[in-house]
Amino acid sequence: MSATLNARIAQVFDEPGCDHNQAKGEKERKKGCTKQLTPGAAAGGCAFDGAKIALQPIVDVAHLVHGPIACEGNSWDNRHSASSGPQTYRTGYTTDINEFDVIYGAEKRLFKAIREILDKTDPPAIFVYQTCVTAMIGDDIEAVCKRASEKFGKPVIPIDAPGFAGPKNLGNKLGAEALLDHVIGTMEPAFTTPTDINIIGEYNLSGELWQVRPLLDALGVRVLSCISGDGRYAEVASAHRARANMMVCSKSMINIATRMQQRWGIPYFEGSFYGISDMSTTLREIARLLLQTGGPADLPARAEALIAVEEARAWERIRAYRQRLAGKKVLLITGGVKSWSVVSALQEAGLEVVGTSVKKSTKEDKQKIKEIMGITGEDSAHMIDDMTPREMYAMLRDARADIMLSGGRSQFVALKARMPWMDINQERHHAYAGYEGMVTMVAEIDKAIFNPVWQQVRSKAPWETTDALLAA
Repeated sequence: MSATLNARIAQVFDEPGCDHNQAKGEKERKKGCTKQLTPGAAAGGCAFDGAKIALQPIVDVAHLVHGPIACEGNSWDNRHSASSGPQTYRTGYTTDINEFDVIYGAEKRLFKAIREILDKTDPPAIFVYQTCVTAMIGDDIEAVCKRASEKFGKPVIPIDAPGFAGPKNLGNKLGAEALLDHVIGTMEPAFTTPTDINIIGEYNLSGELWQVRPLLDALGVRVLSCISGDGRYAEVASAHRARANMMVCSKSMINIATRMQQRWGIPYFEGSFYGISDMSTTLREIARLLLQTGGPADLPARAEALIAVEEARAWERIRAYRQRLAGKKVLLITGGVKSWSVVSALQEAGLEVVGTSVKKSTKEDKQKIKEIMGITGEDSAHMIDDMTPREMYAMLRDARADIMLSGGRSQFVALKARMPWMDINQERHHAYAGYEGMVTMVAEIDKAIFNPVWQQVRSKAPWETTDALLAA
């Protein structure tokens, strides 16, 4: 790895927002926080994939992958991050290097690709992603991007996160570092208000941000930028003028919140949009932080009035579902912020969470899980560090859970056990954020559990019944 990339990774690991990291000695901290990958094992996404996931939801930017075409093919459109306008982000751009480029270098090819994108689509900026092959042959994408910016007069941003640098989560943070180094603070907003906020680590999956924005609008709070769901380059570039930051997923972009606090004095808090009580807590925290930074004095009172109306409406809409779902058991296999935020929402629906995965969760996430689930001391029976498919299957087959909520890769385990399953990860087609999202999530769980197909697939096949009668 280059000296520049090593320095950037070291900066990511020196994270003041992580208590666990700060408790380490200098030597241990330099080693980083990521578990080394096991050869031959399913490793999940690479650093390049993590950076692309984190930044691609900026919808008006052209995202150019400098590397073999397979890198772009495997990472394109892998999340349902919705846009309210531009669709530039959904076009896959790649330099598609070949063997000749590997031998002689592909910097000229990259420069020509940048020029072609600007000529054909003229986006406000281009993000150029480094990949393993181009990093190993020594292509200097930072130099090429700098030269292209000077020649064409448009921001061309290098995202130096080749896959071999580490796992997906490191890539999330390297993508965030690129925003801090080259984007945030480079433009000024057309105007500012005393209630401007940034939402960090929210990707607008299936339009979830759109279920939260009306609540903030009703409160009189303006989202100056969302990093990065349904984002615009100019909004992200002027994000340093916000009065407060909300951190949605600390696992992916905590470094943006902490660096913005250091550079521009913008306070932040970590909140959740999942569940009735967590959504209300988030609105209260936004009002509290904005009041501290000079916002309207009546903002907390307005927040309480809005919460009272929305909570009453949401509780009434899920009342019938709560009666049907009371006592049903859920196995939650996800990660990051959802490992604790979704737990709270499930409990409000009357469900019992028998286990939640913590493999991708931070120390703070685990502490929140303990608080929400009432886990005391060292008891961690409900906190699953790394559950194998065989263990998932056994748990569902023995009916220790009535439904499993997970990502798409685990769905076949539940189906093999003839148990209901619902997608809770980034590939989902329903938005579960806010009060409206809570109602949607409860309704989808109800549909999954009480679908008549489960009674049919668990019963004996007609020929099995016939064979038994003949044998008798």
